[in-house]
Amino acid sequence: MNGGEMIADFLVRAGVPYVVGLCGHGDIGLLDALLDRRDQIPFISVQHEAAAGFIADAYYRVVRRPLATLTSCGPGSAQILVALGTALMDSSAMLAITGNVPTSQFGRAPFQELGRHFQADFPGAAGPFVKRSFHASRADQLPLMLRQAYTTAVSGRPGPVNLDVPLNVFAEPAGSPVPGLAETETETPRRSAAARQDLDAAVELLLGAARPVIVVGAGAADGGDPGTVARDLAALATETGIPVASSPAGKDLAPAGTLGPTGRNGTYPANQATRDADVILAIGTRFDDRSTSSWIPGYTYSIPPARLIHVHGDPGEIGRNYPAEIAIAATPAEVLIQLTGAMRTARARGDERARPEHRRAWLAEVANWRSQWESHNTFGRNLDASPLRPERVLTELSGALPEGGILLADVGVHHNWIVQHWRPSGPGTLLQSWGYAAMGFGVAGALGARLAAPDRPVVAVVGDGGFLMLPSVVATAVAYDLPVVWLVWNNGGFVSIREQQLGYFGREYATLFTHAKTGEPYRCDFAAMARAMGAEGLRAEVPADLGVALKTALDCGRPAVIDVPVDADTPQPAVGTWELPPLPHPEPTFPKECR
Repeated sequence: MNGGEMIADFLVRAGVPYVVGLCGHGDIGLLDALLDRRDQIPFISVQHEAAAGFIADAYYRVVRRPLATLTSCGPGSAQILVALGTALMDSSAMLAITGNVPTSQFGRAPFQELGRHFQADFPGAAGPFVKRSFHASRADQLPLMLRQAYTTAVSGRPGPVNLDVPLNVFAEPAGSPVPGLAETETETPRRSAAARQDLDAAVELLLGAARPVIVVGAGAADGGDPGTVARDLAALATETGIPVASSPAGKDLAPAGTLGPTGRNGTYPANQATRDADVILAIGTRFDDRSTSSWIPGYTYSIPPARLIHVHGDPGEIGRNYPAEIAIAATPAEVLIQLTGAMRTARARGDERARPEHRRAWLAEVANWRSQWESHNTFGRNLDASPLRPERVLTELSGALPEGGILLADVGVHHNWIVQHWRPSGPGTLLQSWGYAAMGFGVAGALGARLAAPDRPVVAVVGDGGFLMLPSVVATAVAYDLPVVWLVWNNGGFVSIREQQLGYFGREYATLFTHAKTGEPYRCDFAAMARAMGAEGLRAEVPADLGVALKTALDCGRPAVIDVPVDADTPQPAVGTWELPPLPHPEPTFPKECR
């Protein structure tokens, strides 16, 4: 057995369902081994390495199982770094196998060696983008490295891990049996519970609060099943009557009736509740700048004087941005179960503070904020206009996407609208790139979501700019018969950046798509592009057309692209702020009229 065969057999034994990647001279040794195992672990071939990483990232987010990616040396692997950074910042596991030049050529500057400062130094390039990078310079290193790489990816806070393999290591005899993995390393994440004294202190703080709020982040699902986490969170909210907000990235974990996400592009009731709260139970959120109004006191949070109970599986995130009165470094899923049980015990022993009725006045205040917000948004959601209003696009999509359907948001101004207005139908039904915010995640990740959930419809909402970065994924979807729908939010440019330029400097440059000589708008025919690659291509210019196009695309059983002209000038209600020092931060526009 050579090194490539050992790697392939290990992936099969670990239950990795697909390898996604792109051929190159540096990885042909593993491709040869995968050929003989194609019935056990199929290979998905893409046209751009970043697409492979985004596909693996989205796959993990849906079913919590890592894929392997395979890329070649030099630019082949350099192009996956953006996708690895996206997975790292959003805690998504994958095993990124990268081919490298033969060890006998290290330091001789062979074709595509990254070696100006250190020989064959792709691990050095990958370092900031992964949890860890392993470099196997000999085949006999593979057994230990494979096991360590896989367990590192899926344990603790999940993330991408790199295994860099020179070409000769794929081809040389391995000399060892294929390493095995214990069941706990492949199926059951390691879990830890809160210490009893910390749990008791947290419960007492919550019971004594007059205006408590729970804030759930995407990290709440680390170490647990997202569906179970969502149910346990809903149970805690029901038992206590404590309203629930979310970070934007944790939006799909929040129960029905949530206040919505916090931050500049969050909702009014969520921001109003978190800035007025006296006790905040934060579960699996790291309090990044966009979800906190850049930590400016009084816009989204006021910590202190609000007292913070911070639960996170990564101790490094606790206290990073806000001081925690009670810090619980434990598996959020486990802590949720502990908190719910403790609250039930308190109610059973007659503690009236554990009953929802104890917070009647606070809940009435929160309900009033929610009513104001919903009343304001009714106008745009029902407006018939062309180009379409952003709110109306999401209303039509919400009506067309069946329960349990998966929506992916690429990065752009449309993402801001989705954060604010989209109502996910459950855990894993809204996938978005948050921490690293890489354009292309939604474009390519839609294929990964469909591979993970072949019986569920998948729609990616992507900007015209983001779609043009990785349009080749449509051809990949056609080749592998993956019926994914892309809704192209066609507003003529990088509008989120245009808005910042206009807001800060009063003028715009290089954000709109125009002809260089005439300055006239440039528009790409995305429907025609899709048809040229063998997919369904549709265009919807009015709300009624969009509803029909969505039904056609979802029912056709083929990859489909819907080109939707969207109004680029509709202002989004800003309920918080976002600071880019030293530029002055903008003020909220809601509850002011902003139609």
